[in-house]
Amino acid sequence: MNYKVIGKFISKMLFVEAVFMVPPFIISIYDGEKPAVAGFLGAILITVLLSLILYFTCKKAKQRFFAKEGLVCVGLSWIVLSFLGGLPFYISKEIPSFIDALFEIVSGFTTTGASILTDVEAMSRGLLYWRSFSHWLGGMGILVFVLAIAPADGRSNRFTMHLLRAESPGPDVGKLAPKMRDTAKILYILYVGLTVVNVIFLLIGKMSLFDALCTAFGTAGTGGFGIKNDSMAGYSPYIQNVCTVFMLLFGVNFSCYYLLLLIKFKAVLKDGELRVYLGLVTASIMMITINISGMFGSIREALHHAAFTVSSIITTTGFATENFDMWPEFSKAILLLLMMVGACAGSTGGGLKCGRLLILVRSIRRNIRQTLNPRKIEVIRAGGQVVEERIVSGVNSYFAAYILIILVSFLLVSIDGHSLITGLSGVISCFNNIGPGLDLVGPASNYSVFGNFSKFVLIVDMLAGRLEIFPILILLSKGTWIVKR
Repeated sequence: MNYKVIGKFISKMLFVEAVFMVPPFIISIYDGEKPAVAGFLGAILITVLLSLILYFTCKKAKQRFFAKEGLVCVGLSWIVLSFLGGLPFYISKEIPSFIDALFEIVSGFTTTGASILTDVEAMSRGLLYWRSFSHWLGGMGILVFVLAIAPADGRSNRFTMHLLRAESPGPDVGKLAPKMRDTAKILYILYVGLTVVNVIFLLIGKMSLFDALCTAFGTAGTGGFGIKNDSMAGYSPYIQNVCTVFMLLFGVNFSCYYLLLLIKFKAVLKDGELRVYLGLVTASIMMITINISGMFGSIREALHHAAFTVSSIITTTGFATENFDMWPEFSKAILLLLMMVGACAGSTGGGLKCGRLLILVRSIRRNIRQTLNPRKIEVIRAGGQVVEERIVSGVNSYFAAYILIILVSFLLVSIDGHSLITGLSGVISCFNNIGPGLDLVGPASNYSVFGNFSKFVLIVDMLAGRLEIFPILILLSKGTWIVKR
């Protein structure tokens, strides 16, 4: 294990985090919020100090870097960034409990949107901005951002590949360009571009600049931290519709947008995962609209709220215009299933991913055919391409770990004694980086009902879900830290 190269990279990550704390620090100064100013100042100083210590300690690191280092680097980076990112909340005493502050910022970075706050509007604007911006930073990936802006040295493509594949969501990370560093740049250019367009549409709807930025950060990162106590319910139907569209857009694999820029429309139309994603969205909206039509004044109003909620849940954003916990059981069942499916691989959304669902279904179909015809060789195809067996094996392993973690986490949080629906939906929501669950953690409630132990379990779930499980499991593996002689 090359500890020094990991330490050197984490030092860069910490410096970037400190830089991103400066805008909310300035907002706090402008608003005259002294506790928030003290919170950001203390957090920035501590983060920079640790960054310098790590950098000079690991300055002479050798460039040996393999898949194991990539997974460990990603897992440790997110943990360290979360601990330091929660300091502004804790030092300012706007969130007096450190475990609550950690829960809030992990929920932000992992784009979950689950909150322990009972009164969001009481928080200072600087901390609200930092809270929402953490979604945007975590959406495409903090390490991906550093890789996109860091100068290339001509020898680091393998180093970049391991980090990008360890952090980016999906069963496989393909190249958009010959060099993985260029792929990171393309991803962030597309990400920034879509975010800017989102902000413009929100401003057209007469949203204030601050509200538009915070809302766009949550939409782009598919995070869902609202800056109002009623989430998105108080905004106009136009703004809600804008969010519906952009949530769906950010749930699409960003490779599709790159192909569109290259005018490769046929390749996009052949994308099997995209078709599954759009099919699930369309079918879910239609079924829920019919099911809830009697609760609203018109079919049009029911369609509006169904479309927003389905877009919010399948993309794992977590914004809400209605308390869907009050909807019929059939609609809630659909939403619970969508929580587990999630958006597309290579998007900012969480969940199992439509790509993995597609491979799992086709893997089952192949196994049935091979059982009937043992001598026949069957392959799995997606988007007209043969799926490599290593990817199929990886998806099966991921799904097994996915189910096991949900079951174990559900058992652990059940110690709090809440209802089965509260515990199960809370675990599914946090692990799939969604935010609102059902019952006591529904869209009209929050996660303050859980005890500190359950919050810690859900923190681990949020990190494991965002990092696709294995970087966190690698950190917990004894073999990772054993030095072979």
